[in-house]
Amino acid sequence: MSEKDQDGWPLTLTRSMAEFPVANVPLKEWDAPLGSELAKRIAGCRFPWDLLAINELIVGSLAENEIAGDVHASAVIEGVVRLGKGSRILPGVFIEGNVVIGENCKIGPNCYVRGNTSIGNGCHIGQSVEIKNCIILAGTNVGHLSYVGDSILGESVNFGAGTIVSNFRHDGGNHRSLVDGGLVDTGRRKFGTIVGDGVHTGIGTLVYPGRKIWPNMSTRPGEVVERDIRP
Repeated sequence: MSEKDQDGWPLTLTRSMAEFPVANVPLKEWDAPLGSELAKRIAGCRFPWDLLAINELIVGSLAENEIAGDVHASAVIEGVVRLGKGSRILPGVFIEGNVVIGENCKIGPNCYVRGNTSIGNGCHIGQSVEIKNCIILAGTNVGHLSYVGDSILGESVNFGAGTIVSNFRHDGGNHRSLVDGGLVDTGRRKFGTIVGDGVHTGIGTLVYPGRKIWPNMSTRPGEVVERDIRP
């Protein structure tokens, strides 16, 4: 899928916007009432960060728990959780807000997951990791000592230990992101990173807000991502 076709779309080389999973359901399958805020957001979805606003509406509106996996007695849940089959929430996990977790995931031990977050099948969110308001696709691992906020991680991504994503400008203004050689206002005061399928980061990677990493790219240990990383 070309940049021209998808307005700087770096998340995937094969998946269309309509097929992109939000709360683990393809975007095209969400039935939003005509004229609703969700319907407007879906119709106007153009850039990858638009998916974050849609995810916030969908996950934020969940009203009942659906627990098909295992939750350890020492885990704390303050919100609504959908947990898929074969998934485990381990000791010391704190979930605050609404969260969707797919099948065969391992969450924890000792991590902090904040709403509104969607986690796909076969993911691992591990020791001393904080995740906030993110979409994380299937097979992705954020295993150790990391912070990821207001971001989208594609399939089969691996964040090395201590990977930190910044999501807030010092002046409090909206984040801008580079598209086709120009900066586009994302409309978001909190915006982290867009990471494509198959990306690996080295330990201690630091990512500036609004930066994008194209599929199958990688960073070196201790790298500071000041600009988009692309082929």
